[in-house]
Amino acid sequence: MKILKLIFLFCIVVSNIHGSVQDSIFRITGNPVFTHKYTADPAALVHNDRLYIYAGHDECPPPHNHYELNEWLVFSSDDMVNWTEHAVPLQAKDFAWAKGEAWASQVIGRDGKFYWYVTVEHGTIPGKSIGVAVADNPLGPFKDARGSALITNDMTTAYTSIGWDDIDPTVWIDDDGQAYLFWGNTQCYYAKLKENMIELDSPVMTVDLPNFTEAPWIHKYNGWYYLSYAQYFPEKLGYAMSRNINGPWEYKGILNEIAGNSNTNHQAIIEFKGQWYFIYHNGAIPTQGGSFRRSVCIDRLYYNEDNTIKRIQMTSEGILGVK
Repeated sequence: MKILKLIFLFCIVVSNIHGSVQDSIFRITGNPVFTHKYTADPAALVHNDRLYIYAGHDECPPPHNHYELNEWLVFSSDDMVNWTEHAVPLQAKDFAWAKGEAWASQVIGRDGKFYWYVTVEHGTIPGKSIGVAVADNPLGPFKDARGSALITNDMTTAYTSIGWDDIDPTVWIDDDGQAYLFWGNTQCYYAKLKENMIELDSPVMTVDLPNFTEAPWIHKYNGWYYLSYAQYFPEKLGYAMSRNINGPWEYKGILNEIAGNSNTNHQAIIEFKGQWYFIYHNGAIPTQGGSFRRSVCIDRLYYNEDNTIKRIQMTSEGILGVK
């Protein structure tokens, strides 16, 4: 009997240890928000009054300097102060047709399903490509929704000859239910998606934006569409506004300056419980943080009376400094 009881207690301990590894709960202390892992290229989703942040995982071991990303991470919170890190929901190797390289991504919900658009290196078509995974809830399990890439580099050679222009997917579902995919590097592309969210429903189209580098993100406020994006290199973030998702877009200026100690700048803009937030990355974790070991941060976003956006003030306190 004693042996059975000891075995039972041992199983509980092992189960609790396993659970703590899979779902880790912690409280933020400011910016960066996540300090136990290097995280990059954040995207955000609000579902059932909970905020989910999906991020790439920078795994480049110091002192080396190169991009090494094999998986995506997911964190969630209902108050933006207390967070849960969940089990790794998706890896580049989950796409059988891909070589690897888990670059920037975004998750969006539709009709009870959650679609995850990701950047990976294609296994047979040279260059970066965009795939899509699907799940029944924001935490997965996610699986390849197509068995093939949605966007491949050979679809955009009319616009640029580089092999990394098909990156950084972001999706917007408009008020009439029409979904749009935006993406690109050096050239901003977009296309309509079918209602099933895994097929294109238009030719590939382009958006002409001043000094466009990468990282497009769409959001809407007071009847205005906002297209924010990385520009120049090292990257700042600029933005344009339009009354229509198809443009024309009017450039409005710099939104975010160079994010400390990082050549790249990648954003998600989202409303959560009546407040607007700017989610981005920098290279601020001492002492090995940098362009290849980045960290997610969050600061508040505010609008001017004319609906333009006030320039972001990046802070060490983050949302903990908001009064």
